Amino acid sequence: MAVRGQDITSVIKRQIEEFGKEVSMVDVGTVIESGDGVARVQGLSGVRYTELVEFPNEIMGIALNLEEDSVGVVILGDETQVKEGDEVRSTGRVAEVPVGEAMLGRVVDALGRPIDGKGPINTASNRAIERVAADVAHRKSVSVPMQTGIKSVDGMTPIGRGQRQLIIGDRSTGKSAIAIDTIINQKGGDLVCIYVAVGQKASKVVQTVGLLESYGAMEHTIVVAANSSDSAALQYMAPFAGTAMGEEFMEQGKDALIIYDDLSKHAWAYRQMSLLLRRPPGREAYPGDVFYLHSRLLERSARLDDASGGGSLTALPIIETQAGDVSGYIPTNVISITDGQIYLEADLFNSGIRPAVNVGLSVSRVGGAAQARAVRQVAGRLRLDLAQYRELVTFAQFGTSDLDAATRAQLDRGRVVTEVLKQLQYEPMNIGKQVSIMYAVTNGYLDDVPEESIREFEMQFHRYMESSHSAVIEAIVEKKELDDQITESLTSAITEFKKTFSY
Repeated sequence: MAVRGQDITSVIKRQIEEFGKEVSMVDVGTVIESGDGVARVQGLSGVRYTELVEFPNEIMGIALNLEEDSVGVVILGDETQVKEGDEVRSTGRVAEVPVGEAMLGRVVDALGRPIDGKGPINTASNRAIERVAADVAHRKSVSVPMQTGIKSVDGMTPIGRGQRQLIIGDRSTGKSAIAIDTIINQKGGDLVCIYVAVGQKASKVVQTVGLLESYGAMEHTIVVAANSSDSAALQYMAPFAGTAMGEEFMEQGKDALIIYDDLSKHAWAYRQMSLLLRRPPGREAYPGDVFYLHSRLLERSARLDDASGGGSLTALPIIETQAGDVSGYIPTNVISITDGQIYLEADLFNSGIRPAVNVGLSVSRVGGAAQARAVRQVAGRLRLDLAQYRELVTFAQFGTSDLDAATRAQLDRGRVVTEVLKQLQYEPMNIGKQVSIMYAVTNGYLDDVPEESIREFEMQFHRYMESSHSAVIEAIVEKKELDDQITESLTSAITEFKKTFSY
C-alpha cells in the first residue's frame, strides 16, 4: 500500500506540536466495594488523608482510611451512582471550603456551597478544613470579655474572647437559645459569628435563620448546615468547615465566635462513618480516636498574640446529655477539653427558671479575667449567694418557723436574685442594663419588692433608665467600670424610680 506524502507531513507536524508537552500523571484506582455511603478503592497509592477523590458523574469522595492494599473513601454525593469497577481519580486537593467576607449573611453546606437560594458566593479564597492548631508560643491569655447579653452567664460564668465554653444539658433545656441570643447580642459589634448546625432537622435550621434575619443578626453571621437528612460525611465535616471560616477572620486580626450545635450528633456521625470504614470500635462503639476528633477541633479556638495579628476564635460547643448524665463518654470528653461549662438543668427549666443555669455545676475556668470590671463589681458574690440559696431551699421546704433571721434573709435575697436572673428569649441586654439591675439587687434595693412584682419592676426600671438616665447607662458601657460618680448617679436613679413604682 502506497503511503501518501501528505500523511507523513501531518504526522510529523503533530509530533512537532506535541514535542515538549508536559506529561500529566493522575493517580487512579478502582472501586472494589461500595455500599452505605462508603467505597473501598484499590490503587490510589499516592492519595493523602482527607484528600478529595473523584468518582464518575462528578461525584466527590474524601479519603479517610489509608490501608496497605486499599483506601476507604466516604462518598459525599449520591452513593447509588457509585458501583463496583468504577474508576476513581485523585484530585491532589484536600477537603477545603471558601472563606472570607463574602460568606457573611449566607447559609452554606459542609463544602461551602450556598444552599440559601441567593446565588453563588464570590470569593477567591479557600482554606483546608483540617489544620494544626496554633501552638502555645503564638497564643496569649484570654482577657477580653465576650458579652452574651444574658445576665446569668455574663454575671456568673463569664466568657472571654478565645475561650471554649461548653453549653451542656438535656434535650429542650434552652441550649440553642443561649447560643442564638449570643449571636443576636453581637449586632452592631465587631464579632463575626458562625453557627454550625449538625444533624438538625432542616425546618429547625430554616427557623433559626429566619430568627437571625428578623433580629438583623445575619449581617455578621455565617450558617453552616449539615442537616439530619445529609450524609454522615457532611455532618462530620461541617464543624471543621465552620472552624476554617472562623480561622480566616482570626488570622486577619478580627474576633470571631463559632457555635457547634451540637457535638453529640457530630460524634454519632463519626461513629457511623468509622464503623462503616471497619475501624475497631471501643467504648459505646465509638472509635478509639473520638477524643482526638473533638480536641483537634476545639484546640483551634484561641486568642492569638499581637505578633500573630491579635485575633481570636471563641467556641461555644453544645452537648446534649441523656437524663442529666454529665458523666457520659462524650460529655466528659468535651468537658475535659473546654475551659468551663454552662450546665442547663431540666428541673429548673420546667419550674420556670430560664435560662435554667445550674450555678453549682456551671463554671468558667477563665473566671474574672474575662469579665468586665463593672460586672465583677456588682456580681462578685452573686454565684456563691445563689448556690447557697439553692442548697437552703431544700431544707426550708420542711418549714421556716425554726430558721434564724440571717437564714431567712438569705432565702429572701436568693428568691429576688433568682427572679432578676430570669430573662426572656431573644432579648439580650447590654452591659449597662445588666450592671444597673444587678447593682440594685445586690445592694438590697429590691428586698422589699414582692416576688411576683420583680419582673415588672425590672421592665419599668430599664425603661426609666433609658428615658431619664441614659447617660449613666452609656457611661457604664463606655468605661466598663463603676467609679464613684457612676455609683452615685446609679444610686440616686434607683431611689428616684422606687418612689414612682407602685406594688
